[in-house]
Amino acid sequence: MKKINTNAFLFDGKGKFSIKKTDTKVKDYYENKEDYEVSLSEMQKKMDDLQDKMFAHNRYGLLVVFQAPDAAGKDGTLKAVFSGVNPQGMRFYSFKKPTDTELEHDFLWRTNMQLPERGTITVFNRSYYEEVLVVKVHPEILLNSQKLPTENTSDLEKVWKHRYEDISNLEKYLFRNGIPTIKFFLNVSKAEQAERLIERIEDPTKNWKFQVQDVKEREFWNDYQNAYEEAINATASESCPWYVIPADDKKNMRLIVAQIIIEHLEKFNMNYPKSDAIRQKELKNLISVINEQELS
Repeated sequence: MKKINTNAFLFDGKGKFSIKKTDTKVKDYYENKEDYEVSLSEMQKKMDDLQDKMFAHNRYGLLVVFQAPDAAGKDGTLKAVFSGVNPQGMRFYSFKKPTDTELEHDFLWRTNMQLPERGTITVFNRSYYEEVLVVKVHPEILLNSQKLPTENTSDLEKVWKHRYEDISNLEKYLFRNGIPTIKFFLNVSKAEQAERLIERIEDPTKNWKFQVQDVKEREFWNDYQNAYEEAINATASESCPWYVIPADDKKNMRLIVAQIIIEHLEKFNMNYPKSDAIRQKELKNLISVINEQELS
């Protein structure tokens, strides 16, 4: 596998992000299917080792957020990248349309309930960013369903500005508590999305993935592109960066995502807990106890 320069996909607030200038496809990092499978397997093993140390160290947590248009490959990427990582230290949450109970709370409540525990990696398949993406493209959701006081929704631009600030403050708060956030935007082209949606219709085994609403939402493609661009520019920071991943080739996308997560885990100052001399003596004495049990 060719070396992946993950900085090529990094947006940390130091420069302006333009979605039109961002690639949806790059040259392959793998030579062939076998090279891809071997490389991904090695990454899975490395990630599992790092997560195991993270779980034992029990000081850090990691929040990994995935956002993308429909059919960009989120589900398949999560399955491929995290396969083989010990589920004891993994949490996955998929956020869909808010329930009536969730709508009775502030917009961050339902995701705050699922934030990472120390020692774990928590993955959000969609997240609080839906509140400045879907809701921004369809402001009637905000006005008709979210039960905000009317004086709080009189200026929609101010609503989005405040939500960007609230999201950024949450991520800064988590970072300061040893729980950084990595955010992935899977950047698929409109043409590739069309092919994948048609495939879901033509393949009976994929019909269950297809939603009529997916086609209706394509009519708002440009609105969503603008919403992603604004959200990334408003919330990217050095401590909580965005990574914009070319998503037209699923294998490339998965390798890039896996490499980025590994690099962030490697930044943690982690060690397996060490036992003191008294504990070591106690443990060694137990060896003789175990041996005696075998003889009895």
